[in-house]
Amino acid sequence: MLHKQLKTRLKQITSSLVIAASVMASSVSGVANAEDIGWPEKEELKFGFIKLTDMAPLAIAYEKGYFEDEGLYVTLEAQANWKVLLDRVIDGQLDGAHMLAGQPLGATIGFGTQSHIITAFSMDLNGNGITVSNDIWAEMEKHIPQKDGKPVHPIKADYLKPVVDSYASAGKPFKMGMVFPVSTHNYELRYWLAAGGIHPGYYAPHKGDTSGQIDAQALLSVTPPPQMPATMEAGTIYGYCVGEPWNQQAVFKGIGVPVITDYEIWKNNPEKVFGVSKAWADENPNTHIRVVKAMIRAAMWLDANNNANRPEAVKILAKSSYVGADEDVIANSMTGTFEYEKGDKREVPDFNVFFRHNATYPYYSDAIWYLTQMRRWGQISEAKSDDWYKETAKKVYRPDIYAQAAKALIAEGKASLADFPEFATETGFKPPQTEFIDGVTFDGTKPNAYLEQFSIGLKGDTVL
Repeated sequence: MLHKQLKTRLKQITSSLVIAASVMASSVSGVANAEDIGWPEKEELKFGFIKLTDMAPLAIAYEKGYFEDEGLYVTLEAQANWKVLLDRVIDGQLDGAHMLAGQPLGATIGFGTQSHIITAFSMDLNGNGITVSNDIWAEMEKHIPQKDGKPVHPIKADYLKPVVDSYASAGKPFKMGMVFPVSTHNYELRYWLAAGGIHPGYYAPHKGDTSGQIDAQALLSVTPPPQMPATMEAGTIYGYCVGEPWNQQAVFKGIGVPVITDYEIWKNNPEKVFGVSKAWADENPNTHIRVVKAMIRAAMWLDANNNANRPEAVKILAKSSYVGADEDVIANSMTGTFEYEKGDKREVPDFNVFFRHNATYPYYSDAIWYLTQMRRWGQISEAKSDDWYKETAKKVYRPDIYAQAAKALIAEGKASLADFPEFATETGFKPPQTEFIDGVTFDGTKPNAYLEQFSIGLKGDTVL
């Protein structure tokens, strides 16, 4: 470890000298290249993460020396849960962190902890699944069509509804786990349940109710990702929505069946982001751009040559300092497959996407989708105008910073223009998206019209 630190320091000194020479050359000529990034304001950085495979861009940027190339000495530190991670970014113990896509938005609008958090880098697309216990699966399976002796996918929550109804008839609550109130997992699980006619419950923060269980037919509660399998095995919850490797872990342990991936709920949905406080970003603009540069390179490496590097990535992620799960468990999803029932392994090449499909670009429309779900389930108590959604998205998601990092990589010959959106014309809004499990179309420019399409959920001027 000491050798690595000394090596890192030498690289930093070299990098600093190169930067200094570049700055001097620019000042002598009187012209600085638009893509030149200045000296990092802060070189020693600590980033937090949760033990999930989608923290991979951080691990790869560290292991491949991409942070070092930017003159940055980075320490990566696993965090106990999403709340602790967010609090430590807010109070400055962490310089930045692997975050849920909804976390910077929730903090900025004041749901839970109030703090202005921004993101200039989307870490991945897809990567989650919904798993149910063996007992629940045995009941669900009775209703699911079969083909060649295997269940027909995607499996909708319509097939879970008779099970939930039977629990209600017996006076038993139907309990499921998700990782955090503003997590992608919470919104994906709620979306899937509601699409199948199961009410997942409302929040009412204006009344002091943050349980999310008002009028619920399925009771959702928070469980940290690594604890999901054990909590389900103990019977405390009957299913959960989580990122990998914790769905595949249920298969390997023989305690549950993943029934659907988030790729099947919303194709190519944004999952995690890299978040920093707005204050930190303002104080360290050059450092921030350099961090994003390193992580873009890591994402490119992860998806290069049709995922050719994924086996190496699996070995890295299996280390106890990162995810700490068995290589076989991590590889089950990271290498382009996903196992549902034991032995029912199917090709899902885009289950984990780190760079393809402009995965790293922080789209305003992605932010708006999460905000609509916050409104739908009562985390945003009152109606908001379309402009409010757009303005909030622009406060938090920062494609301008991303573009600076990408342009610098292009100027250095480490990436090409074709790898990125057309920055000159990119609006930050994806075209209307139709590939949701319920067939509802999402247009990020019309958030209120989008909410009006749902029979379950708040919309318009409705207040609980």
